[in-house]
Amino acid sequence: MITWTTRHGASPAAIDRMTTADLRAEYLVESILAHGEARMTYTHLDRMVLGGIVPTGQAIGIGDGAPVGTAHLFDAREGGIANLGRAAGRVTVDGQRFDLAPRDVLYVGRGARQVELASQDPRNPALFYLNSVPAGMSYPHRLITRDQAKAVRFGEAARANLRTLRMYIHPEVAPSCLLLMGITDLEPGSVWNTMPPHLHERRMEAYLYFDMAPQDRVIHLMGRPDNTRHLVVGSGDAVLSPAWSIHMGAGTGPYAFVWGMTGENQVYQDVDPVPVENLR
Repeated sequence: MITWTTRHGASPAAIDRMTTADLRAEYLVESILAHGEARMTYTHLDRMVLGGIVPTGQAIGIGDGAPVGTAHLFDAREGGIANLGRAAGRVTVDGQRFDLAPRDVLYVGRGARQVELASQDPRNPALFYLNSVPAGMSYPHRLITRDQAKAVRFGEAARANLRTLRMYIHPEVAPSCLLLMGITDLEPGSVWNTMPPHLHERRMEAYLYFDMAPQDRVIHLMGRPDNTRHLVVGSGDAVLSPAWSIHMGAGTGPYAFVWGMTGENQVYQDVDPVPVENLR
């Protein structure tokens, strides 16, 4: 089963009038990884598509582009598909087969017509997570394994924010038109991600939190630096972060997250840090 939902977003001024339910409705995509389903979300924030695809029987195809106004989903788009499960999966792009081990990412280039996703063991399914954005150039499809990703360590254990960021779809690893995508893991005992908080006014970002215990949550902070709000998110929930919003969070237990970005450039360092003491 394939379902589509839409998120429109709002201006920074609008969040003053938004209730918790309003914020969650616009910026949170809950439970995107549902067994036997493909749950797709189209956001007006830089036209990103988020998808959670968990095949438990037959392969699930996501080639239809009707929800984005084209014959095929990737006619004018590129995408990244991460396997966040504990078991292997398979993605077939126009007859070309790619086997994804846990934490592998497949880059799908503009122009792909038929994309099918399957679990190698339906009883222990792959958990596929998609980020797709408009693209003006075509690059070859490419599998990026966990070992091929560029790993960078950030933070300090003493400040509870020690973490390893792995770049998969990135100019230094696998080129794309506008998509950036990677996975961040926190070290044991660390709870804070993305410190210090920052803005990147020229790019939006989506976070998918996963590998969390059922009882744990991440408190995800968003909003302008002088006017913050928060979302309480669980495993398999995705947060949309507009270009005008900070993004940072702390978890009540271990977690990891996938980050996907698009916008005017692919310069990872194009950010405006915000000192924590300036947050309100």
